[in-house]
Amino acid sequence: MNEILLSSEVIVYLLSEMVLYLLLLIAAIATLGILKGWNFDHFTERQFALENRSYLVMSIIFFVLGLKMLLLPYFAYTIDVLSLLVPGAMCAAGVIDANEYGDPLLVLKIMILFLSGLWLRVNRIDLEGKRYPYMKFKSWFYLLIFLFLSAELVLDILYFSHIDTTNPVSCCSVIFGEIGGNRLPFGLDMQKLLILFYLLYLLLVLMLFSQQYLMRAAVSLFFALISYYSIVYFFGTYIYELPTHRCPFCMLQREYHYVGYAVWGLLFTGTFFAIESAVIEGLFQKDALKLKKVSIGLLTLFVLLCSSYVGIYYLNNGVFL
Repeated sequence: MNEILLSSEVIVYLLSEMVLYLLLLIAAIATLGILKGWNFDHFTERQFALENRSYLVMSIIFFVLGLKMLLLPYFAYTIDVLSLLVPGAMCAAGVIDANEYGDPLLVLKIMILFLSGLWLRVNRIDLEGKRYPYMKFKSWFYLLIFLFLSAELVLDILYFSHIDTTNPVSCCSVIFGEIGGNRLPFGLDMQKLLILFYLLYLLLVLMLFSQQYLMRAAVSLFFALISYYSIVYFFGTYIYELPTHRCPFCMLQREYHYVGYAVWGLLFTGTFFAIESAVIEGLFQKDALKLKKVSIGLLTLFVLLCSSYVGIYYLNNGVFL
């Protein structure tokens, strides 16, 4: 376990997380003080001081949450590097599954990423208003995110401090293969999964131009779920050019030109912008045409990238896997 904590990648990651958390803690304490005394209708010296303080605090939060987003890819890189130290692990899949804290930590990080992105958008809308109309809303929203950030830091420490380098872990072939008991969702076979994948993509594009905001968000999340299974159990096998290799992490490695960062990055950002557009239009009644265009562009690139591996493999070999 000491070997893990002494890894340079882990040291950099944990120190970065702790420094950023300290800044976020200071911002959370200051936010509570701002909420306690905030009243934009009061033209008092205290109110002016709170406005100046709030601008500084929100700038700190904006900066730190932006850095937190960049730390997620580095977290993926870190656990992938640790596969060299953990017996049995061939990639990040085995490392993340090395103890009971890994999977909850990964899910929490993705959730925080989405929530942080929404906060950044709400903050921008609030700053565009002349009377800071969403100051209290975004402050309470940040405090909610801070609770998740606190849980994330605890899980970070528990996870890395409980990775055992003496006991072997399962490799990705076991975790995501038939031996691991993984199956396609909702009783789907591969053909139906792919049909659903492309149909949901088309439906999501159509929903981006509808007024059904809740439905748009729901379709976005469902598309992300189906895309995950489609990548792991179909498109990923063409990236690896091996029908039995099913893993969402190995494609992050150099042997596959780090294409996993593009695949997952396009999926997550495209889905996020689709959900964000629904929130902005539905909750704040603001125009989100640019967000919708960006979402369509990213998701289209994602679908084309995944599909291209299938097409290239067929052109080179004359058969499908």
